Amino acid sequence: MNLEWVFFLALAAIAILAALGMLLSRNAVHAALFLVVNFAVVALFYLLLNAPFIAMVQVTVYAGAIMVLFLFVIMLLGAERLNDESRSLPAQGYLAWIAAGVVALTIVMVVYPTIVGAPMPISVGAPPADFGSPAAIGLLMYGQVPAEGGISYVLPFEVTSLLLLVGMIGAVVLTRDAITRRRDGR
Repeated sequence: MNLEWVFFLALAAIAILAALGMLLSRNAVHAALFLVVNFAVVALFYLLLNAPFIAMVQVTVYAGAIMVLFLFVIMLLGAERLNDESRSLPAQGYLAWIAAGVVALTIVMVVYPTIVGAPMPISVGAPPADFGSPAAIGLLMYGQVPAEGGISYVLPFEVTSLLLLVGMIGAVVLTRDAITRRRDGR
């Protein structure tokens, strides 16, 4: 067993434990911090897959920006404790077990052929040498439209940034109104 395989198994165990910690935590801040650990492990998985740009984006966008927003919302709403069990759905536990069974079956279907040496049901060729590099991603997003009918991602990228800006302005307005109401005693 090579060192990369041992590193992958250790990271997988950490990711699973962090996900379980997030799901089982009664404190919303602790759950958000467990999610940060999970995001960091996913970034390390990307590094193992030789995709450093995606790993950096994972850390910057998810573990950085989105988790800061989650923590602000948790602190703004005062939802540190998640003790309201009266709002849970009765069938939710059964549906969760069914979903866990489907995920476990999918994992077995992917891992078992690898263990016995059988060919994988889906075969993917080797990626190009510059796959996942910042230059290749930049050319794909902002470069010329390929002649063979490809699309440019500039418009979807700009629309997404506009939506994020609107969401940020809305969060500031809602926070300002909540702080004003709290200060006025309403």
